[in-house]
Amino acid sequence: MDEHDLGLTHDLSTLVGRRQVLGLLAGFGLVSVVGCTGSTKATESKSPSSRPVTPAGSSSAAASASTPAANATPTAAVSCVDAIPHETPGPFPGDGSNGPNILTSSGIVRRDIRNSFGSASGVAKGVPVTINLTITDTGKNCAARAGAAVYLWHCDTNGAYSMYDGAAVNENYLRGVQAADSSGLVTFKSVFPGAYPGRWPHMHFEVYPSLGQATQAATLLITSQLALPADACKTVYATKGYGGSLSNLGQTSLDSDNVFSDGYDNQLATVTGDVKSGLTMALVVAV
Repeated sequence: MDEHDLGLTHDLSTLVGRRQVLGLLAGFGLVSVVGCTGSTKATESKSPSSRPVTPAGSSSAAASASTPAANATPTAAVSCVDAIPHETPGPFPGDGSNGPNILTSSGIVRRDIRNSFGSASGVAKGVPVTINLTITDTGKNCAARAGAAVYLWHCDTNGAYSMYDGAAVNENYLRGVQAADSSGLVTFKSVFPGAYPGRWPHMHFEVYPSLGQATQAATLLITSQLALPADACKTVYATKGYGGSLSNLGQTSLDSDNVFSDGYDNQLATVTGDVKSGLTMALVVAV
């Protein structure tokens, strides 16, 4: 049985302390607020990924980078924050650690992750969102980690994860890989995820030293999660297409979530924009 399904008592027993954040994202100047929840999922375990992880600053972590993401928007200098904590990848990673491996599939390297690719043809609907993650190196005074690769995945508006779950089992949307540009920025185009019971709304991601290593599902630097702000969730979940997400929202909190309850300041995204023209999320990810 996957530890995701062992229940809240097990999840809470596995919680461990986390270093307090040294500082929050300063370059964006945005107000961070707490997030959402949602459908019929069991809670995820706090336990980190069992896949091999290369410590930041090691020789493997400094491996040569592949081509950076095209057309990424340059970012201003960002403040140095505490290293983002390791978190569970959950039961639906799609990285070969628990069933299928999408990372080695042609087409996974893409900026817009709303469509399925290959033999799948589904399109994830929902409020459009741009996700900007700035990857920095804690071993080098938070210098930009140019060429590092990020694999991002999250649930759809119904709270289902592609490749594993419900009506999305034959799809592979809302999964993608991008390489950081010279400023450490990776950008994804997606939709705002729905809320399912048992977890605060979030996105999963893994960081690799390079694009080549990401697409081989090798030399993982860190697995973590991005927490979604509450105000943004409330606004999005009041729109058409998010089913029970709004009612699920009030049934948990960041402080009670079995992943974020031991501290989430450096995992909480800032959000700007509106539901009509689209939202933009931003987070500095120090590894």
